[in-house]
Amino acid sequence: MNQKMESGAAKPPDATIDLRGVKCPFNFVKTKLKLEAMESGETLSVILDPGEPIANVPRSVQEEGHALLGVTERPDGLFEILVKKA
Repeated sequence: MNQKMESGAAKPPDATIDLRGVKCPFNFVKTKLKLEAMESGETLSVILDPGEPIANVPRSVQEEGHALLGVTERPDGLFEILVKKA
């Protein structure tokens, strides 16, 4: 799962949340709460651990109606997803 961020994602995200070490389902709950506090169209960068978090959080945010703009595996073994709030 090493996708490049969408080319339109060159500008920095509107917000970032670092969820390394946060277990499922709490990482999705924290992502959802952060998105609820944001305006429609804003972007959120979410830092996630490998395994369940990167498998579940991107799918869950899409099920909530938000756009997954990209998934990047970082050199430190973590993942960064970029989400556009619906």
